[in-house]
Amino acid sequence: MTAPRTDPLADVAALSGVGAASAHARDAIDALLRHAVMRRDAARVVAESAVRGATASAALDGAAPDDTDDPRVQGALRAIGELPALALAWRQRPRQVLARLHVLAARGVTDDAALGQPRPDLDHARFDQLLDLVATPTAAPTAVVAAIVHGELLALRPFGSADGLVARAAERVVLVAGGVDTKAVSVPEAGHLDLARAYLPLHEQYRDGGPLGVGAWVRHCCDAYARGAEHGLAVCRSLR
Repeated sequence: MTAPRTDPLADVAALSGVGAASAHARDAIDALLRHAVMRRDAARVVAESAVRGATASAALDGAAPDDTDDPRVQGALRAIGELPALALAWRQRPRQVLARLHVLAARGVTDDAALGQPRPDLDHARFDQLLDLVATPTAAPTAVVAAIVHGELLALRPFGSADGLVARAAERVVLVAGGVDTKAVSVPEAGHLDLARAYLPLHEQYRDGGPLGVGAWVRHCCDAYARGAEHGLAVCRSLR
């Protein structure tokens, strides 16, 4: 007799407050996608969202927010720029997508020979487990999947350079691939920057692995997604 398949991500979605937080994030992004500006000027919203997201992601790694020449900003921008193609490949080839994100994000930050290459002391078993998890259908909301991908990549530091940029870019990939932010116009990185004081402390709780820490991290990410939608709305209002 075959044992029933478990759904670890659905178990995370069932943690206290996670379902409500993920629904709030989805509603906020839906409101952004319905904005009138999206019907006539979506391309400009996408472009501005990419710039804001790249600068915010780099700022979380210590870059000056107004220094667009910083290689971390440029790397984040390159990664966000390939979102549509990477989102299409995500479910079938997550390992290759993550390697490509590192090639894009870490150029100018690390040696060219290291681009896209896992660091030698990577916990390969845990990394493979993450890859299997994202390739398996789940009943969990996409926002929960995105938060777990972000949290795991931050914990694993799979490449040894630009891992924060990769984690946040992968989070965007999941939100697009999962049909939440279909046009990549929200700015989740800016949401994380708004909540920067809690970002690393809550991730430390996540790393501990207990349900309280995992739930707190996922709720935090969902809050960042909702705030990212507000940043997207601000872009729309600026283009009226």
